[in-house]
Parts: sequence; C-alpha cells; structure tokens
Amino acid sequence: MHGMTSFDDIYDRPDPRAYFTRLAPLSYEIPHHAQAVFRRTVAERADPGLTVLDLCCSYGINAALLNHDLTLADLYAHYTSPMAARLTTAELIEYDKEFYGARRRPGAVRVLGLDIARHALDYARAVGLLDGVHSDNLEEHVPGPALMAAMADVGLITLTGGASFLSRRTFAALLECAQRPVWVSAFALRTVPYAPIASCLAGFGLTTRTDPDRTYPQRAFTDPEEQRAAVRAVRLAGLDPTGRETDGHYHTALYESRP
Repeated sequence: MHGMTSFDDIYDRPDPRAYFTRLAPLSYEIPHHAQAVFRRTVAERADPGLTVLDLCCSYGINAALLNHDLTLADLYAHYTSPMAARLTTAELIEYDKEFYGARRRPGAVRVLGLDIARHALDYARAVGLLDGVHSDNLEEHVPGPALMAAMADVGLITLTGGASFLSRRTFAALLECAQRPVWVSAFALRTVPYAPIASCLAGFGLTTRTDPDRTYPQRAFTDPEEQRAAVRAVRLAGLDPTGRETDGHYHTALYESRP
C-alpha cells in the first residue's frame, strides 16, 4: 500500500525470530485481538468437521493462538528470548514441536494456511501449527489441484493481515471451490476499502457486517510519513482518524461475512 513501510524481508525467513524481533517495538497486536474473535466464530460456526483456512498466514500465528493455550505476548517472549537466539532453525523446529504440542487445546480445529511465503509455510507445517499449506498466488493464478481439493472441507476463512494486497480475485477463486457454507472473518486496515471484497462475497450469498465504531489497533507507525499517509487515506475513505490513526497506530475494522 502506498506510504506503508515494507516488511517483506521478515515474512519469508526460515523461522519467525526476525518477524517477532522487528515487530515487537511497534506493538504489532492484531493477532491478539483476533484470537478471541476467531475462537468465538469457530464455536458459532458449530461444524464438527470444520477446517479453517487462514489467508496470508505467514508463520501460523493465528493457528497458534486459536488452537493453543498461548497469548501473543507469550509468542513475543518465546521468539525474542536469549534461549531462542542460541538455537539453529532446525533446533528451534524441534523445540517448537514440543512447545506447541504441550499447549494444544482440547477441541483444536484443523487449520490450513495460504501464503506466498514458502519458508514461513514450511516452518508452520514443520512445527505442527498448520495441517496443510498452500502457496498459490490467487491474485495471479487459478487455484492448483491441491488447494481446490482442500477447499472442500473449509467452512471458515480468517484474515488478519494482507487485505491491503488482496482483491476480489482471491476470494472468488476460493469460494468457487467451496463445498460447504463458508464464513469469512477478516480484519482489514481502515486505510484500504473492503467494499470490493464484501461485494464479491455477496455474490456468493454472504452478508458482510462491521461495526464502524469498533476498531482494533494493528501496530504503531514507523515514522511520521507513514502516519501522514495513513491519516490521509482514512480521511479519503470518509472515516475519522481522530484518536486512532492520529494517536500513532494503524487501526483495523472487523468484517464478518456469513450466509
């Protein structure tokens, strides 16, 4: 997105340590807000065979928080610790298998991950956070056979980051493959319009609701220029940045789409 600092270099490392180390000073917190929302949505979806597809899943952080007795603060502490810093990626993978295995919640749901960051996907799969991973770029290509087959069981699509880079193409491609009713629960920055995606979902029989007065902080701005661009974009969208973006943080809105 124009005016937004790029963090591309931390999204596709062999493990998540750089990701958490870079984002900690910026108080990146949207997965924390999503944790309770996604757990509640899974319970409301009430489908015993439910599979969740986490879009732009990176290292499986939403899956970690959905299915394990952990907070986002726990993950920051874990991956920025001196102990983690001493390990090789291979050693960290072995450690994380036990770390997550010991904290798995009863009633954990199956989670698939979709992201173009192959290293991040491989890590999340290796440590057991994701039950299946797909690196299809649906903005540019149709889904491959594996993703098409996997969509048969998906009943909930989640998203906490990446709405700025996704269009209706990705959502249409996924819903065209769906075999059961799909709900979508998405956190999107207020700097980008979600209406085109909501319009696409409406074509598949989904009604999108959002509470314009309820926002969720995403992270602090990296510099005044990034803040100015965000405030300008929010105003252009017809929204009020006062007390939100003007106070130094990106804010997101929650969009819930259901039949």
